[in-house]
Amino acid sequence: MNFQFTNEQEMLRKEIRRFAREKLEPIAAEVDELDEVSWEVAKMLADQDLFCLLTPKEYGGIGPTATNVCIAREELSRVSGHADLLFAETGLCAFPIRTFGTHAQKEKYLTKFSKGEAIGCYALTEPDAGSDVGGLQSTAVLDGNEYVLNGTKCFASVGPFAQTYVTFAKTDPDAGTKGISCFILDRDTPGFTGKQMKLMGPHPIGELTFTDCRVPKEALLGEPGMGMRIAMSTLDFMRMSVGAHAVGMATRAFEEAISYAKTRKAFGQPIAEFQNTQFKLADMAMELDAARLLVYRAAWMRDEVTERVSKEASMAKLFATEMAGRMADLAVQIHGGYGVLRGTTVERLYRAIRQPRVYEGTSEIQRMVIGRHILS
Repeated sequence: MNFQFTNEQEMLRKEIRRFAREKLEPIAAEVDELDEVSWEVAKMLADQDLFCLLTPKEYGGIGPTATNVCIAREELSRVSGHADLLFAETGLCAFPIRTFGTHAQKEKYLTKFSKGEAIGCYALTEPDAGSDVGGLQSTAVLDGNEYVLNGTKCFASVGPFAQTYVTFAKTDPDAGTKGISCFILDRDTPGFTGKQMKLMGPHPIGELTFTDCRVPKEALLGEPGMGMRIAMSTLDFMRMSVGAHAVGMATRAFEEAISYAKTRKAFGQPIAEFQNTQFKLADMAMELDAARLLVYRAAWMRDEVTERVSKEASMAKLFATEMAGRMADLAVQIHGGYGVLRGTTVERLYRAIRQPRVYEGTSEIQRMVIGRHILS
């Protein structure tokens, strides 16, 4: 049993860490407070060829693996949540296209993703259909050689700013989840509009509306009725990387806590000398290691053992995101008053870390997935 990265994976990790430290760190405090896309950051990611981690070689990428995606997300999130978001959301859009798309669809969209010429958006959630995907109300009616889409999506990350969208609608409303289909849209499609939503933590996100939105039959991804399968397989692949994102943020919170504890003095000594502080740091180190192991176990299984890792991916996402919340809270506590001072790193992390426990399947949904696998 080997708990080490391969030489290639370790090189990738070091290269992304160097890039994040040298290029992203100087602007992270600014861009991580944005509610719109920083195209400067998007270009940096493209220049570093990071989007190539999401696409196959024949379309300009290097061949995506779950482990490499997790490495990238952990290292980016350690420095800039905004950079990670642009990478991850494009990954959510690229995965269903590369897995279920035709050659023409892959050539059109994946090549642009590889070059960083387009940012993708994965639009699944609706005002009355979040965890219950089968309850979505958007429809797509075939009219000659076109589908006519009507409906509303919400909480679509980078939604108002992306160029390419993967979205879901019912082509057969009477067939339940088997009547859901998946479509690829371009931003300039007539009848499509997007507007921003504001969250408690900075996050480019929005509501998307389709009003008699006509797309060609060629915009259908996969076959009619395959939407639920496409949605779930995409979440299966990307869900463990949400855990990596949480590990990255938790790592930064841990590092900030250690640094502050060593330099902050109280009662004549650094607060790191107090047993109470040491106990907090010990718990943080233990939980961080456990979360990282769950994340990379799931990624390794996806790459080397089986494509179906629903239970392992849910365990990784659930534990890592809830762990990160506890880590951020402890980091703020160790900082005392400076921990809640607007603009400090731990304060920014504290606001940002709450969201991953909700998106791409809430903590409750992860427990349902795990429970069903245990009992099946």
